[in-house]
Amino acid sequence: MQAVITTISLLGGLAMFLYGMEVMGDGLKQGSGTALKNVLGKLTHNVLLGLLTGTLVTAVIQSSTATIVLAVGLIGAGILNLKQAVSIVMGANIGTTITAQIIRLMDLETSGGSLLVFFKPDTLAPLALIIGIILLVFINKPATRNVGSVAIGFGILFSGLLSMTAAVEPLAESQAFINILAYFAKSPMVGILAGLVLTVIIQSSSAMVGILQALSSTGVLTFDLIYPIIMGINLGTCVTTALVCSIGSSKDAKRTGVVHIVFNCVGTVLFMVGMTIVHRMGGFPDLWTKVVNSGDIANFQTVFNIATAVVLVPFVNVLVKIACKIVKDDPEEEDLYPEMASLDKNLMISPTIALAQVSRGVATMAKAAKDNVGLSLMQFKKYDTKRAEKIQRYEGRIDQFTDTADNYMIELAPHIETEGDNIQLNMLMQCVRDVERIGDYATNFDEMACDLAHSEHSFSAGAMKEMDLLGDAVLEILRLTVEALETESDTTARRIEPLEEVIDDMVLELKNRHTDRLCRGICTIDSGLVYMDALTYFERAADQCSNIAMQLLGRHNEAIMKNHHVYLAELHASGDQSYLAEHKNRREQYLIPLENIKD
Repeated sequence: MQAVITTISLLGGLAMFLYGMEVMGDGLKQGSGTALKNVLGKLTHNVLLGLLTGTLVTAVIQSSTATIVLAVGLIGAGILNLKQAVSIVMGANIGTTITAQIIRLMDLETSGGSLLVFFKPDTLAPLALIIGIILLVFINKPATRNVGSVAIGFGILFSGLLSMTAAVEPLAESQAFINILAYFAKSPMVGILAGLVLTVIIQSSSAMVGILQALSSTGVLTFDLIYPIIMGINLGTCVTTALVCSIGSSKDAKRTGVVHIVFNCVGTVLFMVGMTIVHRMGGFPDLWTKVVNSGDIANFQTVFNIATAVVLVPFVNVLVKIACKIVKDDPEEEDLYPEMASLDKNLMISPTIALAQVSRGVATMAKAAKDNVGLSLMQFKKYDTKRAEKIQRYEGRIDQFTDTADNYMIELAPHIETEGDNIQLNMLMQCVRDVERIGDYATNFDEMACDLAHSEHSFSAGAMKEMDLLGDAVLEILRLTVEALETESDTTARRIEPLEEVIDDMVLELKNRHTDRLCRGICTIDSGLVYMDALTYFERAADQCSNIAMQLLGRHNEAIMKNHHVYLAELHASGDQSYLAEHKNRREQYLIPLENIKD
């Protein structure tokens, strides 16, 4: 009966420990989402920076698997390459040891009057919970909410640790427990296998090391028993990572999982060989039978992971080659706009990074739409069926990404907790629809060009020149829109509206000219209808660009967000100098040259 009660207490403590880690990790990720995005995307130029990045990010979010999942998602988004991801994986193994170093506070020796007593887990856990409750319940402001979650998670984690420690204390007197430990001590391979299997079951290397640290309070764990188990724990994390990296991911994502497995396996083999040689040669005779505490366990895990990384860092390129040999490329695989290839749901563990992936995909989607408009306008000069197939293929890619992005953002919405991320999500939802419509106009142009090519009608020379000039203006506003989405620049976004106004003026002028040509019999009615429809689609494409610009500007201006039309009316009436200067330049570039085009 006592064994059942001990098991329930141990598992209950483990449950609290795991939940505390999750709450604390979620709070840290929410509070540092933008920083994580910038760090992972920029500080990985070389292997050493990538190693440091992986270490710091894992130390922040308290999960090596989560860091590797983020790296895999950023590979799919085109932000990281395989070599950068490999260095992050190496760093993640080091960063995960931070949890064990925090847990070693159990060993803190304090006197009654020492301030260090506040850092003992039995004092620190309730103190953290009190702070968390005050921040979440009584203050409850956006600025303090994430900090409160971290404090609550920290308190629950240590409460679970204390519960596990209390549950295992009677085991020091249990002969059955001592016999089990003696069995594990017979062979390092048994310890490695035990650590691996238990880590796969629990799905957390930090939790497994925490259990070992709790068991160390019994005073019966020796070094020769725990070091193989810790190595097995490191191998156990590979199984989870391999599963995450293999489901619905790109080739490079799968290779990242392979590298993690190879890295940990090679590190374990090298360390085991080295430890065995030292042991049999009689080195450090007092080490092997030493009774370990939680600090010793934390130190060995840290030394093991740092030593493995130091030894294997020079061989990053070899690890990448091994992964590429195991996971081979598909022959002649064409990847149109790879940033639109997928939106990785694993990135939802950090909503800010997930939104950054969507944002990058939407910008690429806009570029595809711009390219497609450019191809479709070429069809009016000389219709090409192969070009038409390419246009349809790109349009299918745009439509596919639209559906994927819509579903992804709907699923992401419940995970959004900050106001800034919520504004970004709403902006992207609107922009996806505007970009999709621009893509539709490209197919409209292609269909009109096809009808014209198969009829006996054509545009007059003057009408064709006018369309070329208007097409240049529309492609320019599309280029600005893509740039604004890529850089999320308000400065670039403000340059869109003046050009949109000029395009509206051009369309009005060209409609008047076309009416005049019809009256003089220069254009036929059939070709004229196509020309008028084309002008309508040009104007609508520019309108969609204006909508996107307003969405971008509205993120930082509530007045724009509430009513675009009022903002635009005030902009036109206010005499804003930057707007007027840009409008003047665009008139000189596009509207005035129309005067030189003659039929």
